[in-house]
Amino acid sequence: MQQHQQSETIERHAALPAQRIGQAFAQASREGRCALIPYLMCGFPSVGQSLAAAEAAIEGGADLIELGLPFSDPLADGATIQHASHQALERGMNVAACLSIASQVAARSTVPLILMGYYNPVLAYGIERFCREAAAAGVCGLIIPDLPPEEARPLLEAAHQEGLALIFLVPPTTPDDRIALIARVAAEEPRGFLYCVSLSGVTGAREHLPPHLQSFIARVRRQSTLYSLPLAVGFGISRPEHVAEIARYADGAVVGSALVNLLERYASDEQVQRLAVRDYIRSLRDRTVRQS
Repeated sequence: MQQHQQSETIERHAALPAQRIGQAFAQASREGRCALIPYLMCGFPSVGQSLAAAEAAIEGGADLIELGLPFSDPLADGATIQHASHQALERGMNVAACLSIASQVAARSTVPLILMGYYNPVLAYGIERFCREAAAAGVCGLIIPDLPPEEARPLLEAAHQEGLALIFLVPPTTPDDRIALIARVAAEEPRGFLYCVSLSGVTGAREHLPPHLQSFIARVRRQSTLYSLPLAVGFGISRPEHVAEIARYADGAVVGSALVNLLERYASDEQVQRLAVRDYIRSLRDRTVRQS
């Protein structure tokens, strides 16, 4: 009887949506590279184009996909993603519409999906309802940039109830003891990864990565070593050479603003846009291989 219960527990654990996040990082690691994680705003430039862009990113070699939930006051985001968010809202995007997009992407691919959005819309929608419907839509994890771990328990418990990971951001100014606290909370099962913010400030494509980035990632690695959490780097990642550098010392690279800019540049021609997204992601994927 006890053996049967243990077997059921193992099967349930393996079937949790969040487990697919860890599997994606593990597969990338086995292939000697970091995971590539493109960010797309739901409903930008349109619902159809955001769906096509997600498919193109997957064709280009994305290991995971972040889908952004538009919000009227996205404090952690720079001008590019703020603009995309406002346009999506003007075109009627809301939480339910974003979940519909996630469901359609998940129906066409096995690549894990992560929803990234602010806490107010989630709270207004209903925490339990949001997590339940996100899991039903094929989502594997959540990133809520304005939710600190000290205030995250209600969402954490609701997410875990549905098998979703709650993924926390770690800015470069975070003291060691706080990194350890974030890692401890993030490591509660089911878990995802730590999102390491490359610089202080907001999102946005930049020419160069900050010089402190490698030492910052090493510091996060030391404070989270007990939990073996993958470390992904985001904010300012836009070029193949950025991804190549991150692959040397982190487990994943998140690309957002540069991809949103690309979508807007080709918004008038959906076929060209799709090819541009696929080729851009492919150019980044080619640089995810760790150099010996």
